[in-house]
Amino acid sequence: SLSFGELRGAALRLAGRLRRAGVGPESVVGVLAERSLEMMVGLLAVLEAGGAYLPLDPDLPAERLGFMLADARAAVVLAQERLLWALPEHGVPVVELDGAAQPAAQPERPRSRPVSGAAAGNLAYVIYTSGSTGRPKGTMNSHRGIVNRLLWMQERYGLTAADRVLQKTPFSFDVSVWELFWPLLTGARLVMAEPGGHQDPQYLTATIRASQITVLHFVPSMLQAFLESPGVEACGASLRQVVCSGEALPQPLAQRFFARLPGVALDNLYGPTEAAVDVTWWGCEAGDRRSLVPIGRPVANTRIHVADREQRELPVGVVGELLIGGVQVGRGYLARPDLTAERFVPDGCGG
Repeated sequence: SLSFGELRGAALRLAGRLRRAGVGPESVVGVLAERSLEMMVGLLAVLEAGGAYLPLDPDLPAERLGFMLADARAAVVLAQERLLWALPEHGVPVVELDGAAQPAAQPERPRSRPVSGAAAGNLAYVIYTSGSTGRPKGTMNSHRGIVNRLLWMQERYGLTAADRVLQKTPFSFDVSVWELFWPLLTGARLVMAEPGGHQDPQYLTATIRASQITVLHFVPSMLQAFLESPGVEACGASLRQVVCSGEALPQPLAQRFFARLPGVALDNLYGPTEAAVDVTWWGCEAGDRRSLVPIGRPVANTRIHVADREQRELPVGVVGELLIGGVQVGRGYLARPDLTAERFVPDGCGG
């Protein structure tokens, strides 16, 4: 485990190494790591150095990892040495993460944080989409967008130092961003699931109980499996908030949740990777008779429009395209100006 002070010190030491390697604002740094304290130190160090992190999940095929590194023009790769085999041949400098979470050899004097040079509009992270429609796309999200998302979440859920958030989403998916950084903003405890643990309902049940987890996330399909896990009711002793996103949340599943975990709140969130994780939210209720769980209303500083193909707003009840506006809209697709121009368009609905 690490205290906040130890985490800060470790991240600043590593950030110094990254700066010496040329990392600064708009630099993309690949991070090849399993879920661990070293991974957290690495991500924070990239941001402290002013750069943007690119998650490199070692479970992905080597060909895809190689594509992402080349497409993002990564300046450096931060890597756990035991995982370097996962990468194909590449010419990107490597900085080892091994030992980065270890305390300093000697007590450090408190020091002011070096100025990263990054501004609100600079890149914070680049996450590649699945590429189901062809070549994977690197979505570019700014500090402004993700900070808005985190501040909205804090306003909505009021995390405190008494809370414990379980980080279990692979960091190549954007839900991991709030799991990782929201606790750091508020002084809550961040508990990291073991690698692969997010796929094991019995492990999750045991971890929630042992670590007294209060807040966590599920995609609905995994929530279904979790709710059928033996002993899940005991998780209600500590849990206060569960957040669902990533898939449509069936109403029967929401009602099953309240039956198994009465007294625990459930929210349904929606949003694309291109807009800083989530852009709408809905508070679910026990006994709700709607056939579908709504995606709800916009988060702070965000606009949602249902419009036709000419961006003309449609009346309530008419099917159309969902358009997203506001500070969380990303900067586009990395090195894809044509696709960016097609998908990221001026707001024709006003505002």
